[in-house]
Amino acid sequence: MHKRIFIVSLLILFTSIGYAQSDKIKSDNVNESDKRTQNFPREELKVTVIPEKKNVWVFLLAGQSNMAGRGLVEPQDTIPSKRILTINKNNELIYAKEPLHFYETTATGLDVGLSFGEELIKNIPDSISVLLLPTAVGGSSITQWLNDENFRNVQLFSNFKEKLELGKSYGAIKGIIWHQGESDANKEEIENYEKRLSQLISNFRKNSGNNELTVIIGELGSFSDNNEQWKEINEQIRAYATTDSLTKVVQTSDLKHKGDKVHFSSESIRILGKRYAKKYLD
Repeated sequence: MHKRIFIVSLLILFTSIGYAQSDKIKSDNVNESDKRTQNFPREELKVTVIPEKKNVWVFLLAGQSNMAGRGLVEPQDTIPSKRILTINKNNELIYAKEPLHFYETTATGLDVGLSFGEELIKNIPDSISVLLLPTAVGGSSITQWLNDENFRNVQLFSNFKEKLELGKSYGAIKGIIWHQGESDANKEEIENYEKRLSQLISNFRKNSGNNELTVIIGELGSFSDNNEQWKEINEQIRAYATTDSLTKVVQTSDLKHKGDKVHFSSESIRILGKRYAKKYLD
């Protein structure tokens, strides 16, 4: 009898431990998810008084994940300015808080947009507002952009053109900031990257209606396990920029990754956003 009670007690104990471990795993998963989103804004601030069209400078954010945003959003990234605007997924004007991108709900984090806007408004007339239009999608290749492929439920170039037209209705298209190339950092794609980049920027300008539109390109980071091929992409970017005086390149070799050797850390993303702005102002 005592033996049977002892065995039953052990079974209950092991079962309880199993449930406890299971609950801990679930809890850890939730905590990891919560960590990414814990500082996301809880409400949107819609723009009720739209600035005059002549006073709005419009910039499009395009590329893949390091432009779409993978950094950890912190409280400082959600303080809005009345002069920095963006859109929500319904194309409604809102005051910008990070994250700006909304296409990849399970991955999106801090991007360069707000730090870009904050640096910009310090150096332009007080009458000017900045409208940031997110179009980047993580993992997208330059060929997919050229071919207007549907990637992660976004028709890449069609979506870009839609946001471009939206921007024109609110202000003047002043520039495109582009960060992409990680998906092309392989032997089959690298040698054609400069040519494809040239074609894509030509398409950007053609659709903007401005053949002299400024394009600012960020280099890939210097922290990849695939670093030699990332360097080759950067060489292709810099080579193209020597042929196009209206394209500027932002240096990233001193910036850090967030621990995955792919994506910039939050601190580095903020620095990168400021560098985009400074390069534009130059």
